[in-house]
Formats: sequence, structure tokens, C-alpha cells
Amino acid sequence: MTKVLQPLVDIMYSFIYVGLIILVIIFGIIIISLILQNEKFKKSGYNAATGNSFRKTRFNAGNYGEYLIFLILEKLPIYKRILANVYVPKGDGNTSEIDVVMISENGIFVFESKNYSGWIFGDEKSAMWTQSLKGGLKNRFYNPIKQNSSHIKALSKYIDSFGLEVFKSYIVFSERCELKKVIVKLPNVALIKRNNLIEVIKAEIIYTSFCLTQEQVDDIYNRLKIHTNVSEAEKLRHVQSLKKKNKGD
Repeated sequence: MTKVLQPLVDIMYSFIYVGLIILVIIFGIIIISLILQNEKFKKSGYNAATGNSFRKTRFNAGNYGEYLIFLILEKLPIYKRILANVYVPKGDGNTSEIDVVMISENGIFVFESKNYSGWIFGDEKSAMWTQSLKGGLKNRFYNPIKQNSSHIKALSKYIDSFGLEVFKSYIVFSERCELKKVIVKLPNVALIKRNNLIEVIKAEIIYTSFCLTQEQVDDIYNRLKIHTNVSEAEKLRHVQSLKKKNKGD
């Protein structure tokens, strides 16, 4: 009986051995990938701009989407200053949180990051948009065009030096999603997937005249920089004010 079972036992152990080797290889690849990503993260200005660690960035979907946009913008061969997670003060004592903003001679580019997957449905006028996932799960979220428009209005009032024409609104979705029948006709608004961002913004820069000087770029950057890396208490106040607004309080 033992002689009959021994070949089966040997085969079983062989499968276990091969399986362990495969797991070790996969684990090693993941570790090496994370090490390389961490090195890339250290070279980016995102950490200094936000104070977010690699771990807090890589394993948070929202932060990671902003970081990927930040990386793309850093590659642009123009004079620019980039900030992320800017809590712009509003006249009512609340704040407006901007995901990413790039100040350049070509204008002020304000980015709303949506690191979503699935199908996305919505239009310019609807208050709410829908994310449709596999299995029939659906999530509703506030119209990102209107959301970024409110960010730009708050930013324009805070800077109080330039008209709205210098601002460019970019709604950037993950390449993992599919935009379904989402049409945007508003001027100075771009709704795109992240893998198209670099070519779209390069094209806009080529056909856009300078509207800011380098001194103005630096001045705006310095005025906004003090509203980044805010305390956890200030972040909590911002979240609470949004909840009150959504409840109609």
C-alpha cells in the first residue's frame, strides 16, 4: 500500500515545493517593485508638497491618483510650480480643497483627481454622476466639473489678481475606468483619463499664450504653499463643513 501511495505523495510534495517557489518569486517581485516605486517617490516633489509618506500615498487610492498626476506635471518642460492638497480659505471661514494645482506662465491649471474604475456616467449639468462597477454595484458622486468650478472660484477670490480666464479646469479620471457618454463643451474645461494627460496638456500649452510672468508664478505659489501640509485638525474641520453642506445645514 505504501509503495502504491509513495508516488502520489512525491507528486504532492513536488507541487507544494513548486508552489512555494512561485510564491517566493511573486513576493520578491512585489518587494522589488515597491522598492523601485519608493525610490521614484523620493525623487518627486510630491512628498515635500503634501507631507504624505510613500506608504500613505501608495496605499491610498485618492492620494495615489494625485501623486500620479503630480509626476506627469513634473515632466513638463516649462517654468512651473506645483502644489497638492491645497486648502484654500473661503470668505465664510471654510476651505476649498484642491487636489493638484500647477501655476505656470500659461495659466493656473486646477486638477480634480478621480482615481476610479468601472463605467462613469454624467454630464455638465447633472448634480450627481454615477460609477457603475461589476456585479451591479453603483456609487453616486458629486459632479466633478461643478466641484472643480467651485475650487477655481475660491482660488480666484483668494488670489484676487486675475480673471477666471487664466484658470484651466482639468478633471482627470483613472485609465482603469471608461467614460460613458460624458460630453464636455464648457470652455477651459478638460475631462480626460490620466494616460492622456501629458499629450493633452502639452497641446494646450503650445497653443496658449503667456498670461503670467515668472515672478507672478512664484508669488502665487508662495501664497498657496502656506495652505498645504495642514494639520489633521484643519482637515477634519474641512470634512465636517462638507458634511454639513451636504446635509443642507
